Amino acid sequence: MNNEMTTRVHAFGDDALGDLDAVGVAVAIAAGEISAREATEAAIARAERVNPALNAIQHPDFDRARSAADRPATGAFSGVPTFVKDNTDVAGLPTDQGSLAVNSRPAVANAPFTDQFLSAGLTVLGKSTMPEFGFNATTEYETLPPTRNPWNTGYSAGASSGGSAALVAAGVVPIAHANDGGGSIRIPAAACGLVGLKPTRDRVVPAVEAAKLPVDIVSNGVVTRTVRDTAHFLAATQAYLPAAGLRPLGLVEGPSDRRLRIGLIVDSVTGVPTDEDSRKAVLATSDLLGGLGHEVVEVELPVDQAFMADFKHYWGLLAFSTQHFGKKVMGPDFDKTLTDPLTRGLARKFIRQAWRTPGAIRGLKRSEQRYRAAFADVDLIMSPTLGFATPELGYLSPAVDFPVMFDRLIQYAAFTPLNNASGGPAISLPLGRSSADMPIGVHFSADHGDEQTLLEIAYELEAAQPFATIR
Repeated sequence: MNNEMTTRVHAFGDDALGDLDAVGVAVAIAAGEISAREATEAAIARAERVNPALNAIQHPDFDRARSAADRPATGAFSGVPTFVKDNTDVAGLPTDQGSLAVNSRPAVANAPFTDQFLSAGLTVLGKSTMPEFGFNATTEYETLPPTRNPWNTGYSAGASSGGSAALVAAGVVPIAHANDGGGSIRIPAAACGLVGLKPTRDRVVPAVEAAKLPVDIVSNGVVTRTVRDTAHFLAATQAYLPAAGLRPLGLVEGPSDRRLRIGLIVDSVTGVPTDEDSRKAVLATSDLLGGLGHEVVEVELPVDQAFMADFKHYWGLLAFSTQHFGKKVMGPDFDKTLTDPLTRGLARKFIRQAWRTPGAIRGLKRSEQRYRAAFADVDLIMSPTLGFATPELGYLSPAVDFPVMFDRLIQYAAFTPLNNASGGPAISLPLGRSSADMPIGVHFSADHGDEQTLLEIAYELEAAQPFATIR
């Protein structure tokens, strides 16, 4: 932890991890420069040093991590320490879904994606925090302490993969699991100054809870500090199980010589203008891309306000299903009286307009065609990741009166949901800074299966404008 204990917090130091990214740690282990056990011990020490300030770990599992590090699994990230988000089963660890309503027991087996995740050789140190059921875009709670942003502990770390993002940004681990049902990889990546890629639907093993949904909006992935870590992780998932029906994807190792035509969108479908800090970050990135030889052209939003109405309704459907069928989904000890005001408010909102459900589902399914048509004349679409810069803690708290809080939430997470409904891939890159000196993400979307172009442009932008780090 640095001297600004009430503001900036990090764990970087002169230990086995140093300031290496995940690929760097894996290379050092393979070369015998450090051992997997030394990497794990360094990460545990870092976690114990900064987590009291960040509150980003839901379930530590340090003793098992030490044992696993003594016999590290093979893979691209053999021996690299990590955390798994607390909505994905890891055998022997509880899955609390970020909620006091869930009285979880240790999982008896890994979720299918967990096996794909661990096939990369990662060593799990425990579970990271998340807001209740992943419904919020900040990792805050009605009655419990929030997860704090290591760039400034008075600010939100984003969500719903907020714990993972805080741990990676603070240097506890170089890579951590995240998943995204409305922006939950990209939002905390933007808030914490990280790389966050949401893959194409079905690029990786689907989340268990998403497989039964009428529209699968959830994608698993990671948050990282470097583009190459994200690229190596995605390649590792494909080595484990190539995605059927999608363009094959191997290891993307750098930028392409191909110059792109990139569509530019600055304001969201909500009709509320993007804040000045976020607007400046996107326009500055547009200028940077132009200087690199790419063509940037303004394009129209591929959807209208009806899309956001459909997505909000679907959000409510998920909350209603959780609130009223939680015992079946979460287990017999689920107590719906302990859910937070956001979950209850979303469920009530859904009940009042339940008749809209078939039309909302049809609208979300149609969004894929409209999304894909947007790439007929451009290679990528660029926008802000979020409607406004990372807010202070409390602004999006579930303790805020529901109508006020939900309106703020929709304006904040206005750009990301289209990729979830349509299934298209997208990446948030830390290319801007707010007037409060907080990270701002710039968002790039691509056609289905085209993660390669996203990673290539990410490599190029990272080289042209190196990402800021806390250290």
